Amino acid sequence: MSQKFRILHCLRAPVGGLFRHVLDLAGEQAALGHDVGLVTDANTSDRLTEPRLAALAPHMSLGITRLAISRLPGPGDITAARATATLARSLNADILHGHGAKGGAYARMARRTLRREGRSVASFYTPHGGSLNYKPGSFESRIFCRFEQMFDGWTDGLIFESAYAKAAYGRLIGFKNAPSRVIPNGLKPADFFEPSHAPDAAEFVFLGELRPVKGIDIFLRALAALHPDAPARAVIVGAGPLDAELRTLTATLGLERHVTFTGALPAHEALKLGRCFVVPSLSESFPYVVLEAAAAGLPLISTSVGGIPEIVEGTDTPLIPAGDTHALTHAMRAVLIQPETAQARARRLKANVAEKFTVAAMTRSIVEFYGDQQQHVREVAA
Repeated sequence: MSQKFRILHCLRAPVGGLFRHVLDLAGEQAALGHDVGLVTDANTSDRLTEPRLAALAPHMSLGITRLAISRLPGPGDITAARATATLARSLNADILHGHGAKGGAYARMARRTLRREGRSVASFYTPHGGSLNYKPGSFESRIFCRFEQMFDGWTDGLIFESAYAKAAYGRLIGFKNAPSRVIPNGLKPADFFEPSHAPDAAEFVFLGELRPVKGIDIFLRALAALHPDAPARAVIVGAGPLDAELRTLTATLGLERHVTFTGALPAHEALKLGRCFVVPSLSESFPYVVLEAAAAGLPLISTSVGGIPEIVEGTDTPLIPAGDTHALTHAMRAVLIQPETAQARARRLKANVAEKFTVAAMTRSIVEFYGDQQQHVREVAA
């Protein structure tokens, strides 16, 4: 390794795909010999958060720091940003990598403070949706986009996990001074496995946060439309604010005996519970769950949103329009009628993902980007 970095990753919620990305990236960077640490929220978690942080902690030479970080902007952000700068100073960090809107804000605000002190620290930002998730033109979108534009001058590099995310950022926020690269998320070798399905495994499985943008209500309505001519079962894996509402909808649709809610589970466990993976999302960035399902060899039914077309590009895996209950019902029925065809497509998708999307390649590209921009920082300082 030509250069050793002291890297501090900043993020708000230690849950979901963003957290998975940071865990993989930070762990791989540490394995390559870099000194790495995390700053994350102390109040947000699910049943997987603490075990995952505990497993990562021995490899984080810069530690794991928990701060109080609210989801929405507020006075506490000033305190948290100052705490991030103080921590980065004490650790002598030279790379601040922010993930999501809050993590990106803290990393870049800390960079501004430390650069004023003459320190050659560089900041990088991966939106992971973040400010881009708000409806374009809405009050929230306008406010967050203005903040993003303000932070551009304190940013040494923008990293996008998909071409879709980069295009959305350019359309809503615009590119000024910060250079950018598209570096897709990746999987570890252990993510490629053949799930051992129980004989009574459900026909379909969903994995993700129970939020409106995930389109789970559409999935349930499509499942109801299959009955009674093609009865099928589904497992809903995840936690979130819509849990009670979705359970009520399940009862209203008469699906209590056909749908199981499990709460949050590791992907390896979740993917064993169903024979076909369904992604009914209305919006996405570059979802890990699609990569994970593909790596497990599960047939995929997904909407054509965000970076998902980039994952299936070069394969014969079809995608369906978002919000279209009829199209989802038709795709689910096709899998039930022709499971061998669906499984053959799944094998081809798995091979495609194994070739294109790895943690090793992702980490190598990100570290190279760090090096390029850190060198630029030093040249400007000189």
